[in-house]
Amino acid sequence: MDAMKKVEVIENIKASTDIIISAFTDTKMLKDWWGVERTLIEKKVGGLYTLAWNISDKAIGFISTGIISNYNPKSTLVIDNFVYLNPDKSFLGPMTLTIKTKEKGNISEIYLCQEGYQHGADWDWYYEAVKQAWPTVLQTLKRYLENAEE
Repeated sequence: MDAMKKVEVIENIKASTDIIISAFTDTKMLKDWWGVERTLIEKKVGGLYTLAWNISDKAIGFISTGIISNYNPKSTLVIDNFVYLNPDKSFLGPMTLTIKTKEKGNISEIYLCQEGYQHGADWDWYYEAVKQAWPTVLQTLKRYLENAEE
């Protein structure tokens, strides 16, 4: 694995740390803000974490899945053996996805890191896609949570 290659994003959100972690573990919230169509999430260390998008009667478009290795509903979600499945690419993994939050007054800082990228054309494509996607995804989360508070 290439230890140097990772995607890190920090965002400040006007929401409590537990609400931010819930946004990544609650099926309804994931659907509302990220368009996730199906989930299988066991909120415990050793639990499954699986998200699916673009589901039709014939196929599932994309799946991200892994095993929760660290879970604190108030501050932390770490998913190890994180794998991305896309019908047009190689199975990409294992990686680690880390989400940590900390309160700073009336806002919370979210730190997100996806790491464990390897080498090859599909890996290069995925890294570039993720590098663009995570900042946008966290902006979407920020809008969703801050508008929900109003």
